[in-house]
This record gives sequence, C-alpha cells and structure tokens, in this order.
Amino acid sequence: MTEPAGPTPPSPYPLGLRLDGRRVVVVGGGAVATRRVPALLDAGADVLLVSPELTPALRAHVDAGRLRWEPRRFAPGDLDGAWLVQVAVDDRAAAAAVSAAAAERRIFCVRADDRTAASAWTPAVTRHGPVTVAVLGGGDPRRAMGVRDAIRALLGRKGPLLTPAVEEGPPLNTGGRVALVGSGPGDPELITVKGWRLLTEAEVVVADRLVPGLLLDELRPDVELVDASKIPYGPSRAQEEINRILVDRARAGKVVVRLKGGDPYVFGRGGEELLACAEAGVPVTVVPGVTSAIAVPEVAGVPVTHRGVAHEFTVVSGHLAPDAPASLVRWDALAGLRGTLVILMGLKNLAAIGATLIAHGKPADTPAAVIQEGTTAAQRTLRSTLGTVAADVEAAALRPPAIVVVGDVVHALTPPAAPG
Repeated sequence: MTEPAGPTPPSPYPLGLRLDGRRVVVVGGGAVATRRVPALLDAGADVLLVSPELTPALRAHVDAGRLRWEPRRFAPGDLDGAWLVQVAVDDRAAAAAVSAAAAERRIFCVRADDRTAASAWTPAVTRHGPVTVAVLGGGDPRRAMGVRDAIRALLGRKGPLLTPAVEEGPPLNTGGRVALVGSGPGDPELITVKGWRLLTEAEVVVADRLVPGLLLDELRPDVELVDASKIPYGPSRAQEEINRILVDRARAGKVVVRLKGGDPYVFGRGGEELLACAEAGVPVTVVPGVTSAIAVPEVAGVPVTHRGVAHEFTVVSGHLAPDAPASLVRWDALAGLRGTLVILMGLKNLAAIGATLIAHGKPADTPAAVIQEGTTAAQRTLRSTLGTVAADVEAAALRPPAIVVVGDVVHALTPPAAPG
C-alpha cells in the first residue's frame, strides 16, 4: 500500500537584491567563494571575506582593494551590519554556526554545503546586457542550470526574438547615443557579445565596407542602414559626413551603432568619431573588436609571437608608399627589428615596402605570408619570402583586404616546403 505524498514545500520568493554599498559577508576562501564574490562585487556590495586562507583569485581582489579580508575563522560579530551572508565552506558544523548567527540577526544566509538548511538560494544566472535572468530549480541545481543554459542559448540566437523589449517599445534610455563597435576581421561570429547586443538594439547602423555582411542581413527591418563606403565625397570629406550623421541621428534621439571592421581604433578612425561626438555632447560607448592584425594571421596558422622565435610584433599601415611625404612609418627602423612585422592595407605598395625593408638591411629571404579575406570562406594564404612576395601575390591574383606578415613566425607552426 502506497503512502500519500507529503505536502509540497512552499516555493521560494524570487527577489532581486540591490546590494550597492551594503555589507555582504562571505565565509570561506575556496573555489565556491571564488565563483560567488565577482557577482557580489559587480552588484556594488561591500564584501567582507572571512577565511584563514584564500585562493589566488580572491587574493587578487584583496590586493586591488575591492574587498576586506579577515584572515581567521568566522565569529558571530562578523555579521554585525550585514544584509546577506554567503557560507562557502564544506564544514557542516562551521556552516551551521554561521546559519545560526545569521538567523539570530534575521540576515538571509546562503549555504553551499546544504541548500535545505539555507534561508536563501543562489540562482543559476545568465546576463544579456541590462537583462539578468535568474533561475531556481526547486532545489535541483542541475535543473536550474539546464533551464538557464536554454535561456542563454535563446538570448544568444541572432534574430528578432532576441530583443522583444526593443521591438515592443522604446528603450529605457530615450536619449540618443552612439556606440563605436568593432565587428572583427570578417567572420560574423567573431563580433563580441557586447558589440552584437548593441547591434540588436540599434535604430541606425553606419557600416564600413569590411563589416561582415551577415551581421547586416540580421538587422531588424526598421533599422536605418547607412553604407559609409558609398558616401559620395573624398576620404576626408567622407569622414566629416560620417561624423555629421552620427551626431545628427543621436541628437534626434536615436540609438546609433557605428559598425567598423576589426577594431575601431586600429586604423579605423574611431578616435576621430569619438571626438566629434564628444564635441557635440553625444554620449559614446566604445566596444573593442577582434583586430585582423592578430586574428587573421592566427587563423592562417601564423602566430605573431612564438617562444624562441619572436618576442615582439609591430603593426603598421601600408596604405602609403614608403617614400610618400605623408607617410609616418619609419621603414628603416622596422628593417632592423627582429620580431614580427604585420602590415595592414599594404598590398598595393607591397613591392615598394619589400624593396625598402631590404634596402635597409632586412634579409631578402625573411619569411613572409599574405592572407586574403582572413576568417571568411574566401580566405587564401600565400607563404613566400620578403624578396619575392610581391611578385608571388601578383601571380596568385590575391586582392585586398589582405594582411601581410613578415618574420620567422611565418613558419613557426608550418615548416617551409622542401625545395624542388
């Protein structure tokens, strides 16, 4: 004969704690505390950590002055003035003593050792910009994490379901603003999470020619897309027009994303755009991007540094010939460096660049590589030497955008082919 099931335990009451400036006590200095403390600090909590020993990660927080550490065992008086206590020890007797002291003071207590004995639970959390999703699984952390991961996957999907708040109504901040977002070297999946989130919130997108097209294909239908590469002026006038568009749209209350290939500040003129917005009183967020100077060689099997091969790397623009009066690059000095030289926008002037480096002492047999449209399906890689690379590029019909790498790292992971 089966016995009737017992009463269902009451569900926990979900609550978002505003801990800015409020004391939170963490008892324990091991792996659990290492996981929990960053979120408390991110919430602005005044964290007191009580433990005889700490992990190196927690010690770094102490050394940086982010929290206060008492290097001893817990004492009930540690809870004076606290709003919350996190027990992060696996000693059940010690944890029970903390719980008892918290109950006497009516302080909520989270326990890592025994959820049933705790007065508060830590949910499984995922964050998506200003949205925080916390999941409680009825006491089963695996269930909570499973649901959390499913929600994270949904938030991480590219498409209109991602931003219902944006689609159903205006953003909370109704003032105009600009975000300078680096989209990465070409693969649309290499945009940062923050950059992609801001792109989903945009009302106006001003895009460069080298921006991954798939990112633009996934914009909401109502987004105004400005193709910066088609602005009908010369280079300097075009930049002035881009600055004007950013400022005008933001002043009209729009959320504007200036989407740039690679990183906004690596030959991307992002600094000029920030200054223009700042002068106009427009708030700007800068989101770094994965720069092609490092990423493109990396995916082609060329590390820009390698132990015992290169202890330095230099990134230069090759859009001007070495003898151009406006060039700011000291090619003579670069020829004497022993590390890696990465040249962006240098394909047109590659023959002159190679000849100049050789004329100033760089050996003609220095390995060189050229990677066209790196990180994309159209990627092509050519390995050569400094003395012959320009001719080899012409013979192979490589075209921009392409990255040139000069140095022994070209063969650090892929040995050169045997002659003949």
